[in-house]
Amino acid sequence: MSKKMHLAGFLMASPVTHSHAMWRHPRGALNFLQPDFYAAIARAAERGFFDFVFFADVLAVPGRYGDDFRQALAVGAQTAAALDPSYVALSMASATRHLGLGVTRSTTYYAPYDIARAFGTLDHLTGGRIAWNVVTSNADAEAQNFGFRQHLEHESRYERADEFLEATFGLWASWEPDALVLDKQGLFADPAKVHRTAHRGRWFDTTGPLTVPSSPQKRPAIMQAGSSSRGKEFAARWAEIIFEIDPTPEGRKAYYADVKGRLARYGRRPDDVKIFPSFIPFVGETETIAREKQAFHNELADPIAGLITLSAHFDHDFSRYSLDEPIRNVEVGGNHGLFDVAQRVTAKDNLTLRDLGKLYAQGVLLPQIAGTPSQIADQLEASIHNEEADGFIVSAAYLPGSFEEFSDFVVPELQRRGLVRTRYEGTTLRDHLGLAPATLLPPSRVQAAE
Repeated sequence: MSKKMHLAGFLMASPVTHSHAMWRHPRGALNFLQPDFYAAIARAAERGFFDFVFFADVLAVPGRYGDDFRQALAVGAQTAAALDPSYVALSMASATRHLGLGVTRSTTYYAPYDIARAFGTLDHLTGGRIAWNVVTSNADAEAQNFGFRQHLEHESRYERADEFLEATFGLWASWEPDALVLDKQGLFADPAKVHRTAHRGRWFDTTGPLTVPSSPQKRPAIMQAGSSSRGKEFAARWAEIIFEIDPTPEGRKAYYADVKGRLARYGRRPDDVKIFPSFIPFVGETETIAREKQAFHNELADPIAGLITLSAHFDHDFSRYSLDEPIRNVEVGGNHGLFDVAQRVTAKDNLTLRDLGKLYAQGVLLPQIAGTPSQIADQLEASIHNEEADGFIVSAAYLPGSFEEFSDFVVPELQRRGLVRTRYEGTTLRDHLGLAPATLLPPSRVQAAE
């Protein structure tokens, strides 16, 4: 029997996601400030039996390229304008019954109590459909929006993130599941089942208990996108969902084996973590039609918009280099793992910086799959059997149309092959993912083997 695959969707609370051409596309809706925009996306994803959609987020308008944010606004770079995803996710929950919803929050610019309270609340109000996409943030522009001059260096922000999750798990554990009694004859909550947290560490002191009683999943599913060696170690300790970007089958296969191979050090099994590479689909009645749609989309991508986002992701000003030369010998302070992918693609395809900017604007190095529903299903099925993935995150070329086309045409083909569900069998996101009940005991720290 074929291995079942999981499906998810990538979003930002914005008309620009991985595709910087999205807002310029004739089929791209621009009403991202209105709830109807997100409701249409949510209904399309649920129609395709997606496990969840998740919102990436950045806490600054990109301004690293040329040290000026105004060009990002002019060309529509990623996160030039975006809403707070936690409120958007809640509106999408009201438009659906089953779809899981992931929200990004940074461990560098919030406190454990903020996160524990917010995600406990979201888990209650969605009936247990919430994931937390844990990020450490990666740019000085974000730091400067929160009262700091510079961002933490790479190792320190992961050390902080480890302690952050330890403290947050403790806060979620402060209420036992049956502590809230609500007996109108006398007892509101059992004091013996609500506990102090009393976390004291290098980065955080938090006393607890939390004000939010134990939620349907006990805590959100934990999502992460570690791509550097340290990031992968963090993901191996904490993540239950991993979002990955790699345009090559060999890169995806190596990543899958690497992360799954790290889990045993934390007492975890391979099935405890679901790895989701991402791609952009172009669906057509024929392959020719699909490739025409792909070419039209890609031609709309502005290489300068791509370079603005590239500079933001890697916290490095790429305006200082010739557009007609490849990037060489550059040290970056942002996303180290994704920069390794960019360097590998540059070397493999002999790309100039302009080429890389164009590629980044087309989809931030995501692979694009263009074809008929059967051809797209063939590639996804092959990737699953090649041990590159447990599922896939669909990123749109235009919204909501890309999700509608994938759900209405590709998903039925995947269902015909027995690769994806034909109905939701559970109620929580953990049910959709086939995860065991959540533990509130943090996995032990180990000495990472690099």
